[in-house]
Amino acid sequence: MSREGAGTPLVAEVIKDRLCFAILLSRPKSSSNVHYFSIDNELEYENFYADFGPLNLAMVYRYCCKINKKLKSITMMRKKIIHFTGPDQRKQANAAFLVGCYMVIYLGKTPEEAYRILMFGDAAYIPFRDAAYGSCNFFITLLDCFYAVKKAMQYGFFNFNSFNLDEYEYYEKAENGDLNWIIPDRFLAFCGPHSRTKLESGYHQHSPEAYIPYFKNHNVTTVIRLNKRMYDAKRFTNAGFDHYDLFFADGSTPTDAIVKEFLDICENAEGAIAVHCKAGLGRTGTLIACYIMKHYRMTATETIAWVRICRPGSVIGPQQQFLMMKQASLWIEGDYFRQKLRGQENGKHRAAVSKLLLAVDDISINGVENQDKQEPELYSDDDEINGVTQGDRLRALKSRRQSKTNAVPLTCSLAVLTSALCSIVIWWIVCDYILPILLFCLDGLRTQ
Repeated sequence: MSREGAGTPLVAEVIKDRLCFAILLSRPKSSSNVHYFSIDNELEYENFYADFGPLNLAMVYRYCCKINKKLKSITMMRKKIIHFTGPDQRKQANAAFLVGCYMVIYLGKTPEEAYRILMFGDAAYIPFRDAAYGSCNFFITLLDCFYAVKKAMQYGFFNFNSFNLDEYEYYEKAENGDLNWIIPDRFLAFCGPHSRTKLESGYHQHSPEAYIPYFKNHNVTTVIRLNKRMYDAKRFTNAGFDHYDLFFADGSTPTDAIVKEFLDICENAEGAIAVHCKAGLGRTGTLIACYIMKHYRMTATETIAWVRICRPGSVIGPQQQFLMMKQASLWIEGDYFRQKLRGQENGKHRAAVSKLLLAVDDISINGVENQDKQEPELYSDDDEINGVTQGDRLRALKSRRQSKTNAVPLTCSLAVLTSALCSIVIWWIVCDYILPILLFCLDGLRTQ
């Protein structure tokens, strides 16, 4: 920590004499030896309800690129760079999240070291909450997020040198599919398809055919549906995909049997797995989190943090406590799984051995592969007033964001109108006053 001058608040020193982080009540002015900047109004979280962060993976990438560019800039070689945030506690938490991620990703800091640097003076950061409507009794902290990013790097969940920012930002939009990779080349979370592509009740609906080209180009081989049937599974199976149904109610938690079958399907899948429910947030994020906890031994809070960094809004309400309760048993299952796999790794075909071991694990419910049988519905997602569920509301909110983004602000409209009126007035003045005078002068020159 250091002070920039008398009366100046404490700042956290991220890189000695080069990069700092500060919480300030008013916007400071840069000088010949200090450069101040803020991302509070540049990188903003798009909330569903009362949730406010953490910022997504694309914003982490943009921030890191911004810092690296400033540090390498010739004009700032002799300047101290200070990232400051204002008095809004939610923006303070997101700003600190970005700074901490930079320290973990590029400076090689441990999560504890990054967190300790950010806890300067009387700094205190509010924890992040879920995207549910109403009160919240479960939170994830900055430290959980830093651990999530650190472990995601260790396990190869992302590589900033090969991160495709354009693709991430394109396909996360509701009109372009609303999908996000949670683990590249392994788990894709996406919004539930409908029978046909259309815009209805404020949100975009996509048919299975809208996803098939992308899935084939990214080696997706398996689709798992968690909500009630809104399209015929044959539209995926006829295109060469494996398709499974694991229904459980919107906003609820899966049974142990569903968790086991989900893990069995994923552990036997040859390629990537695309998972969806209605909005692709609650049920989808919960089951993918179970796989991550089992196979990567991440804690429930770390896993929730990572899934939300990849796909904001994931894991909602009681699903958070459910993952906490499942943590110990999933870790034990994962340890047992890896122990058995190591015992067979000298075999000729490790992948085949892996499948055999999974088969004797008795993970599946009935021991019979799910082939999307035409069974009667066990329940309906339409369990709320007028058939509108949590997934419907969340998806509608996400879809409306783009319409807000594309809408022309009133101030812009007024500016265009004012500019047009000014042009008309100027043209009128030229035609009625200046032009006749010029013509009179020219005529006088000709007569001389």
